Amino acid sequence: MGFWILEPSAGGHVPGTSFMGAGSKGPTGLTGSSADTYSSGDSLDPNLKYDTTGPAPIVLIPQPSDDPNDPLNWSLRQRDCITAILCFVSVLASCLTSVLASNTIILVVEFEHSLTETALLTGYHLCSIGVTGIITVATARVWGKRHLYVFGTVLLIVSSFWAGAAKDYNSLLWARILQGVAVCPFEALVNTSVGDLYCVHQRGKRMALTNFSLFGGAFITPVVVGKITSTLGWRWSFYFVGIFSGLLLPLVILFVPETAFRRSSHYNSDIVASTSQIFSGSSSPTHPSTNPDFPVDLVQAREKDEHQEYAPALRDGWVKRMALFNGRKSEDSLWKLVLRPIALLVHPAVFWGVVTQGALIGWTVMIGVVLAFIFVGYPTLFTEVEVGYMYIGAFLGATAGFLLVGPVSDWSARWLTRRNNGIFEPEFRLFLIIPQALTGVLGLYLFGWTSANTLKYGWALPDFFFGLEVMGTIIGAVASSLYIVDAHRDIAVEAFTSLLLFKNFFSYALTTKAFDWILEQGVWRTFWIIGTVQVGVCLLTIPMYIFGKRNRALMQRYDILKMTRLDCKVTKRGGSTFIENVAAI
Repeated sequence: MGFWILEPSAGGHVPGTSFMGAGSKGPTGLTGSSADTYSSGDSLDPNLKYDTTGPAPIVLIPQPSDDPNDPLNWSLRQRDCITAILCFVSVLASCLTSVLASNTIILVVEFEHSLTETALLTGYHLCSIGVTGIITVATARVWGKRHLYVFGTVLLIVSSFWAGAAKDYNSLLWARILQGVAVCPFEALVNTSVGDLYCVHQRGKRMALTNFSLFGGAFITPVVVGKITSTLGWRWSFYFVGIFSGLLLPLVILFVPETAFRRSSHYNSDIVASTSQIFSGSSSPTHPSTNPDFPVDLVQAREKDEHQEYAPALRDGWVKRMALFNGRKSEDSLWKLVLRPIALLVHPAVFWGVVTQGALIGWTVMIGVVLAFIFVGYPTLFTEVEVGYMYIGAFLGATAGFLLVGPVSDWSARWLTRRNNGIFEPEFRLFLIIPQALTGVLGLYLFGWTSANTLKYGWALPDFFFGLEVMGTIIGAVASSLYIVDAHRDIAVEAFTSLLLFKNFFSYALTTKAFDWILEQGVWRTFWIIGTVQVGVCLLTIPMYIFGKRNRALMQRYDILKMTRLDCKVTKRGGSTFIENVAAI
């Protein structure tokens, strides 16, 4: 394959590689140089489903089944409505991570605890998210995601009012731990719901939006909380989260159905690959089914399904769709599912995603922890309101990252696919790491340099470079999420759990050491070291891009979960095969 992506020596179809074209002249390109090379007279494969809303048809990846309960068959308006509701709740959930950022000194005085102990109110919150994530994702595999979204929203309400009413440090600490449990379903599952609801070519902008919701909310929160604290007191920052969560709870209950669906494995054209698949050598296919990177099993299975239809003729009623539980999504042991994310930490792609997203998130949390310490003292002498305003730069950076990565992620993938004869490779998503490296690394170095001498540089430049670092955080989060979903969708839920574990435990560790490092090393020396570490993290993308396809083929042959006996079950029903691992995403 072109663009410096090395082909596996064994040949054959590799999971994640997909043909996105249609028609003899290649839509959205696909074998031509532009989308307008396609004409309406070009034939489409009758065995496949397409997105025909654009200037040229695009093969849907994965293929929707013929079941009207399949989320991929729901109207785009309904799917976007579900995503929007989850994003609104995610904003409230994410704001709890940074809700104490501008109030650090106030809490030190009120509860008479040290800076480090006060920082651990955030640290234990993050640790709670990580620990809960293991159980949360396992239950999502078995029973779906809906009950977790409802349960998480209810806990947001309860824990926020508890935190607001806390009378001492220990009470607030336990409320923060419970808030971690409430936040976990949204941090762990919202991105995977995008994989449930959308095909490959539709995910980029939605994934950018969900990541912006999960991170952007955290950056605007200190701005608002600082003002709330100065006028109403710090407790009202928690009360408002509880109130708005209460307003969103009916929307979650009434309009967010279960998105996990047990789809027959042959519809997962981005995943399915077997030794029985036969490939053609045609370089200018009339149909995707004759393309060397499109599994013929899919077409054959669809033809077979025409004679073995098991899907219900009608969509389930509203009451059944909105039930908290509507049957098991996997027959695997719950404890086996709990262990899967831990085993996947040695998977090369998962490890890359973990450090690419988790490292910058950790550095961002660390900046939030020490920000008040740096600017409350001489020469800036900031109040809690002014410390909160320092997050305006971070929020603007998050917004800029969202506005950049949303359109560019889908456009760049289509552009590269078009010039790759219609073949989509998940590694095309990794070009997004270039702007992540430029913004994230520069932001870390220059935030450290300018904030180490606020007498000379003031507050504006550190604030700008904080925003630049956050911009890189958003871009990296979207890039790694898209790559995991596109390249390894069969293990995406566990992969996101691995990421959740790393970023939260890593961030927790940083909260315990941040003040000590600043006092011992100084601001500039600390961030110089951090920036240099981040350079090394970004450089890991080069071998992942070059060898990513070979790694996908290798992981297909040497399945880590199978080797550790944590692999999914394969069941038969109605003449079709269901892979339990894929069924719930």
